[in-house]
Amino acid sequence: MNNTRAALAAAVVLAGITASGIAYAQAPASPPATTVAPASSKPSATTRVETWTKKQWNAAQKEWAKDKAKWADCRKQSKAQKLSGKKSWSFLYQCMTG
Repeated sequence: MNNTRAALAAAVVLAGITASGIAYAQAPASPPATTVAPASSKPSATTRVETWTKKQWNAAQKEWAKDKAKWADCRKQSKAQKLSGKKSWSFLYQCMTG
């Protein structure tokens, strides 16, 4: 009788261990942490500047030119880096707004 109880107890313990192992193996992984605004959902400001129209760019230049010292310094830095076209737009935007 003792052998039967011992075998039964061992079988129950083994079944419990096996079941918990299977449940653990099938547990879903925790989802990755999310940020407030994923980087891929909205392009950076400097990237958006590269898609501005000439009219938008001219309006921004007019506003920034009011701060003559900063505007001159940013333009000087852009020329030193030999930036041209819309690449210079991004740099100047970042320089003037940063």
